[in-house]
Amino acid sequence: MPAEPVEATAPPPTVRAEPVEATAHSPTVQAEPVEAAALSAGSPRCTSPSPSSGRTAAAAPQALAADAEVRRNGRTRRAAAPPLTVLWITPMRALATDTLRALQEPLPDLAPHWTSGLRTGDTTSGERAAQDRRLPTVLVTTPESVSLLLARADARERLASVRLVVVDEWHELVGNKRGVQVQLALARLSGWNPRLQVWGMSATLGNLPDALATLMPTLPPRAPRRPKPLLLQGRIDKALQVQVLLPGRAERFAWAGHMGLSLLPQVVQSIEASASTLVFTNTRSQAERWYQALLEARPDWAGTLALHHGSLSGEVRGWVEAGLKTGTLKAVVCTSSLDLGVDFLPVEQVLQIGSAKGVARLVQRAGRSGHAPGRTSSITLAPTHSLELVEAAAARQALAEGHIEDRHTPRAPLDVLVQHLVTIALGGGFVPDALLAEVRRAPAYATLADSDWQWALQFVRQGGASLANYPDFHRVVPDDDGVWRMPDARLARRHRSNIGTIVSDASMQVQFVSGGRLGSVDESFIARLKPGDVFMFAGRLLALVRTQQMTAYVRAAPPGSAALPRWNGGRMPLSDTLADAMLRQLEQAERGVFASPEMRCAQPLLALQAAWSALPTPARLVAEVLHTREGWHLYLYPLAGRLVHLGLAGLLAWRAAQQVPNTFSIAVNDYGLELLSAKPVDWPALLPHLIGQATRSAMGSGLQAEVLASLNATEMARRRFREIARIAGLIFQSHPGEQRSSRQLQASSSLYYDVFAQYDPDNLLLAQARAELLAQELDMHRLAHTLQRMQGQQLSVHRLERPTPFALPLMVERFRERLSTETLADRLARMVQALEVAADATMGTARADGLTVPVMLEPADEPGAPRPRRARGHRAAR
Repeated sequence: MPAEPVEATAPPPTVRAEPVEATAHSPTVQAEPVEAAALSAGSPRCTSPSPSSGRTAAAAPQALAADAEVRRNGRTRRAAAPPLTVLWITPMRALATDTLRALQEPLPDLAPHWTSGLRTGDTTSGERAAQDRRLPTVLVTTPESVSLLLARADARERLASVRLVVVDEWHELVGNKRGVQVQLALARLSGWNPRLQVWGMSATLGNLPDALATLMPTLPPRAPRRPKPLLLQGRIDKALQVQVLLPGRAERFAWAGHMGLSLLPQVVQSIEASASTLVFTNTRSQAERWYQALLEARPDWAGTLALHHGSLSGEVRGWVEAGLKTGTLKAVVCTSSLDLGVDFLPVEQVLQIGSAKGVARLVQRAGRSGHAPGRTSSITLAPTHSLELVEAAAARQALAEGHIEDRHTPRAPLDVLVQHLVTIALGGGFVPDALLAEVRRAPAYATLADSDWQWALQFVRQGGASLANYPDFHRVVPDDDGVWRMPDARLARRHRSNIGTIVSDASMQVQFVSGGRLGSVDESFIARLKPGDVFMFAGRLLALVRTQQMTAYVRAAPPGSAALPRWNGGRMPLSDTLADAMLRQLEQAERGVFASPEMRCAQPLLALQAAWSALPTPARLVAEVLHTREGWHLYLYPLAGRLVHLGLAGLLAWRAAQQVPNTFSIAVNDYGLELLSAKPVDWPALLPHLIGQATRSAMGSGLQAEVLASLNATEMARRRFREIARIAGLIFQSHPGEQRSSRQLQASSSLYYDVFAQYDPDNLLLAQARAELLAQELDMHRLAHTLQRMQGQQLSVHRLERPTPFALPLMVERFRERLSTETLADRLARMVQALEVAADATMGTARADGLTVPVMLEPADEPGAPRPRRARGHRAAR
């Protein structure tokens, strides 16, 4: 979506969609009054203030005052500091540092004898040693560090004094295994102190009552009755201003995958107009590219423009965060590493490059500006292609209507349970029946089956049926008193060094030959390079000198072509909330209603799509059939997000191949899918049957089996198993003084996968790998819901003479697989030129600047770009 041609010396005036004021809030919930008796009785609660409303600053004095009052009730103040009383859990280390600072401010007035401290992966060895002797009264920490405390032999003695646990940014934890880790810790702490208070703080959740229920462990037997849990919401809505940078002209034929640099002049102008700006991108490679582009456009910003993402060294990230807090930085280009509630008060505005892909993420990022009560948060969206204009309008609509995504806890993940059993065995040991009752008090394990529990016990005792002859898997054994403990000191050290559920691909340190460290990058990326190759990292051009063990030694490279770093895990599919809002926007467009500036800007593309085919709406499913030299194409537009479309494309191809043996190539994006076959397929006749038949078994095991068969899911489950094996303690990311490469980890996990598949096929970790593949990588629940919705829609099939504006992006995704960037750009330029001629003939329009259409492409290996896949057809088709 290139902007109109401009002179290099004078950027054009910034074109914005009209700013719209909205309020960022969760669904209104009437909370009961908070009485002093409720505080003293340990009433659990979940607070939901708006993002950037200063919830930490507001909650900290209340929490400390409430608990200090309880401790003073009936006793005099002592000079000695009380033992650990308040445990404050945050999901990230940077937020922990800010939280400690906010807690320390009221301490002299509220509790002058209390001490405070921080315990995360960044805590120095000296401070850890001091905490080992005596923990502070208030401890700010992370889920992983809490588990490490539970793994101490004296865990009960040191943690039974905890009276209040505050879980900050609960929305970041509730939907993943780190949240399950927190649930298990709370179940243990509340068993030691049944009057434990638990506070959860969250800002961007659509299902707050569920989040509260998930946070609270059930009471242990014979525990005193506690008051009803409270759901508190701030009375002051947070003003949120959403703006959109509009191009001078929105292209009628656009495609995803490029960086959005056509809007660079407008972004520069927007940054110039504010004292401090955060520029969010969705991938780290995109952040690197935009950082370089901004520096090239404004060299005078050197020193006041910074880069921040999770692969940079802790020193660099700390320097950037300090600069944001003090207001010395003009702008920071960043990723989700700055999503959470770190207090950057001087930040005036937020820019989002591309779509945020979800309403919750949009609200969260917008809240980084105006980060104080009473101040307006501002976010400006910079669409990277024309269809993201529709996403921007949809996000504005969803936000105005108060729609936000739900997040749900994983159910009974056995890898986390296995890790927890070993942790508790180290933390004083356990009796199985008592621990089972405790584990079931964690909401994620409320329905844990007896058979699953017995399997987990046998797994930590001897590694299951297939590993019983290997001593390293005899981790936990019962002693003479029936208490299960971990007697092997070597295995104990290895377990402690690998506690946690954060699993990422192995990374290599990037270090100058002269010694300075820059951060880390995926090992798979460095493996593709040879000495002398140039790549971009940490905002610099670097030349690889050599690799040694897990370090890539580099030197500064002169300006020139660069390969972008590639990180896995940068894919963010369109959320269901935002997808539904997009369908409503398209429905309005079909009626001729273009109410927002973004939709008016995208009107030429949408009008052409409607003229050549039709627009998808909540009531209509659009399919397009096209025959080219490549074969027979089917384009389908459910608008359900990339993950759902991947599973749906494989399912439809597999079902079609059962009817007539065939082989299909698949391409997907957030808006639709493409199936390409070498043999003709009568899609108008076949598609209604495939959709209807698939939907009738939508929620059954038959649909799951078909999806797994269609996508060669064994290999996908094998990759998923690596994460499960690491959490369950089968393989280890690191030993003390040693780090293992991703190739070693994958080889080890693949060996275990094969052993279990052959000799222990009922191993529950294999079943978990398949279940997580369906739930997380293929979003099976949403896939089933999409199929049910498709059955109720009117199917509108259109035979095409040429690709439509919605079809071209899918065609480009296939081209990327086999064409170089230059060849692809040339081919697209010719295609778009011919399509523009046809569009002018259809719409009765002509381009004022002739038929020359600039094609701006970035390297094809941008993370997150979906890759065409071969669908597994009927065996006779192979």
